[in-house]
This record gives sequence, structure tokens and C-alpha cells, in this order.
Amino acid sequence: MAAWKRALKWTGVLVAIAGVAIAIAAVVFGGESVAYDSPDYRVTSKLGPVEIREYAPYLVAETKVDGSLENAGNQGFRILAKYIFGGNRGSEKIAMTAPVIQEKAEGTKIAMTTPVTQEKAGDEYTVRFMMPSGLSRETLPEPNDARITFREVPSQTLAVVRYSGTWSKRNYEKHLEVLYAALRAEGLEPEGEPVWARYNPPFTPWFMRRNEILSGFQAAAPDH
Repeated sequence: MAAWKRALKWTGVLVAIAGVAIAIAAVVFGGESVAYDSPDYRVTSKLGPVEIREYAPYLVAETKVDGSLENAGNQGFRILAKYIFGGNRGSEKIAMTAPVIQEKAEGTKIAMTTPVTQEKAGDEYTVRFMMPSGLSRETLPEPNDARITFREVPSQTLAVVRYSGTWSKRNYEKHLEVLYAALRAEGLEPEGEPVWARYNPPFTPWFMRRNEILSGFQAAAPDH
């Protein structure tokens, strides 16, 4: 009986190890290795762990959803994913980039991009997908879901902290404080709502995820 229990225990350990190995392989061969389109930026300076980046303009599809910090992103992702995977009134094919394969469908498939961003807007959260470069508002197919709108994000300068780990509120707030502390140490004050950016699919192991928090900033008001 003891030998049987030990064998069962080791079987469970091996299954767990195999699961992690499969997840890592999925990231290496089907996730991070894929060249997803992302917003263009250049780093102008660094404040410890924080980068100051100048972003070029880009087009986004976005939707507003209710829910907690941790759940709103999942709700918004589902709405926007339906649009880019064919839930639209497209009549012409659009040049694709990996991982979406070009094929005929009821709607037009659009290439996946990174990151998926999330920003608080009153009592809701705005979740955004960047649209692939080379597309314009005029060439994008109309969404079937009226909750999806498009917007041109202007060029902007943002402070950004990058981190790995889980998508928990605790991990987010910990790194948001790192970002704000770095700004204030330089006599700068955060401006506007922070933006949470996630670059990886959910099956990516937590220690391999790329997460970022972005914030506007301005010079702190002088003390009187």
C-alpha cells in the first residue's frame, strides 16, 4: 500500500511538471516568439526601474465594462476578441500577421496585437486593443457589437514600469506604487488614470509574463 501511494504521489508530480513544460513550450513556440504588432515608442530616460517613453500615435478598438480590476480585463477581452476574429461586417480581406491565418469567413479577421490595456473610467474600465499598423479608421470593418468604438491615441510621453508575475490586484498595486515613488523622487506627479498593459495569453506561466503600468506625469506644484 505504501509503495502504491508513493507511486501515485510521483505520478502527480510528473503530471504537474509536464503541465508546466507544455505551458512554457506554448509560450516559446507559439506565444512570445510570435512578432505581435505593438505601439511604437522610444525610451528617452530612466528613473530607476521606470522608463520614460515617447509613444507614436496609434489606433485602438475599445469597450467599456463594469467589474473589478481583475475581472474587467477578461470581460473586455472577450468582447474585442470576437471583433478581431470575425465578428464584424468586413467584406474584404485585410493583410494578416501571425498568429491569425488569412481565410474567408463571415467577417474579416484582424491580426492580434499586444498589449491589451485597461484604464479606469469613472465606475467602469476601458479595455483596448491596438489595431494593426497600416490600417485606418476608414479601412477597418464595422463591428457587429455596438459596445466597440475606435479612437486614435495621440502621441504622448508616459512613465512605465515593467514587471512579471500574476495579474492580481495586489501585484498591480505593488508596482503602481513603485512607479509613483520613482516619479515623486524626481519632483514629478502622476497625471490621469494609470493604464494597465498585459502582453501575454492566460496560459503563459506567471513568471514569464510581461506586464506594464503606464502613467502620465507633470512637474509637482511648488510648496508655498
